[in-house]
Amino acid sequence: MTRKTRTTTALAVGLGIALAATGCAGNGEADDNAAEGGKVTLTVWENASPGPGEEFWKTAVKEYMAANPKVTIKLQTVQNEDFDGKLQTALNSNSAPDIFLQRGGGKMRAMVEAGQLQELPFNDQDKTNAGAQVAGATIDGKVYAVPLSTQPEGIYYSKDLFEKAGIKSTPTTMAELEDAIAKLKKIDVAPIAVGAKDAWPAAHWYYNFALRHCSEDAINKAGAELKFDDPCWTKAGEDLQKFLKVEPFQKGYLTTPAQQGAGSSAGMLANHKAGMELMGNWNPGVIAGLTPDKKPLPDLGWFPFPAVEGGQGDPSAIMGGSDGYSVAKAAPKEAFEFLRWLATKEEQEKYAKGFSTIPVNKEAQGVVTDSYNVSALEAFNKAAYSVMFLDTQYGQNAGNAMNTAVVNLMAGKGSPEDIAKNTNAAAAKG
Repeated sequence: MTRKTRTTTALAVGLGIALAATGCAGNGEADDNAAEGGKVTLTVWENASPGPGEEFWKTAVKEYMAANPKVTIKLQTVQNEDFDGKLQTALNSNSAPDIFLQRGGGKMRAMVEAGQLQELPFNDQDKTNAGAQVAGATIDGKVYAVPLSTQPEGIYYSKDLFEKAGIKSTPTTMAELEDAIAKLKKIDVAPIAVGAKDAWPAAHWYYNFALRHCSEDAINKAGAELKFDDPCWTKAGEDLQKFLKVEPFQKGYLTTPAQQGAGSSAGMLANHKAGMELMGNWNPGVIAGLTPDKKPLPDLGWFPFPAVEGGQGDPSAIMGGSDGYSVAKAAPKEAFEFLRWLATKEEQEKYAKGFSTIPVNKEAQGVVTDSYNVSALEAFNKAAYSVMFLDTQYGQNAGNAMNTAVVNLMAGKGSPEDIAKNTNAAAAKG
C-alpha cells in the first residue's frame, strides 16, 4: 500500500472535532444501523484532489447506493497533507471512519497492532482482483486493505519543454539529468519542481538516491531493525547534497506546496512553468486538475529515476506502492462489500480513468493507454524489485524524522550524516 502523498501535517483541532462529529460512523454506529430495518450508514475518508478523481468517488458512491438502497455512504474528502494527522486522531479517539485511505507499511502495521483494523475476508477472486499488490496489504498472513492502484514512482516531464530545450532523450544517468537541467534553464523554465513545504516531496529525492545506493538487503534490513547504519544511507545524502549544487529546483521550493493550486509543484508542471517533477503515479490526476482547462496534460511523459555511480542497488529497482483502503475495527460488514465492489473490473477501469493511474486488477489494465502510465507500468514490470516509499515502510516516527532531516539538509541546516542519525534516534524512541 501507499498513498497519493504523505507526511503528517499539524492537525487543526476544531476541524478534527467537526469531522469526527459529522463524518465518523466507524465505532459504534454499526449496531444502531442494524436496528433500523437493516439500513447501514458508512463513512468514507479519501484524499482526492478536485477534478476527475473526486468525481469518480462521487459517482461511485451514487451508483452503489442506487444499487444497494439499504446502504447510505457519506463521503468525506480530506486534504492529503492533513490526512494522516486527522486519521490518527480519529482512530485514537474511537471515532474513525468506516473506510479510509491506507498508507500501508509500518503505518498499517501500527494500526493492526493497536487493534484498529478489521481483517478482511478475502476469497480467491478478491486475491485475483488485487493481483500482486495483495502482498502489500497483508500482515502476518492476514489481509487488512483492498488495493486499488499500483503506484510506480518516477520523474514526470513535459515533452514539449524537453523538445524546446533540445533534450533528445530522457535521462538515464545523473550526468544526463544534470545536462537536461542546464538546457531547461536556458529556456527560462524551472528544471524541476518540488513542493518542499510539504516535506515528503523533497524527501523522495533522498529516497530515490537511497534506492540506488542501498542494496535490497540493506533496505529490508533497515525495515526489520529500524537501524540506518549502513554507509549507503549517508552516501545517498551526500549525492543529494551534491545534486543541490546544480540548483535543479525552482526558486522558493522550500515554501512551495506539492498539490494545492497552480503555484504548487504539480501546478508548475501542469502550466509549463517547470520541466519535471519526481512523484508517484497519482500525479497525472493531480496535474489534470491544475491545468488551465482542467484536463490531462497532453504532453506529459515519464521516466524512471536515473542510475547513480557506485550504487549497490539494482539500477532497475523502482520505488512505489499501492493505493488501498482499510476498514475500521467496528465498521459493519457492508464496508468491505463496498470495497470489494470497487475492486471489480468495471469499477477498476473507472478508477484508473478518474485518477489517470494503473489499476491493480489485471483485467482492467487494458485502459492503461496514456504514454506516461504505459512507461511506468513497463518499468514496474521489468524492475528487479520494488521498494515501498520509505516513510511508509519505516513507519511514522522514523519516516517523519527522515523527511524532516532531508528538508533540513536542503535548507542548509543539516548534513548527510544527520539524516541517518536523526532517523535512528526517532526509531529508537518507538
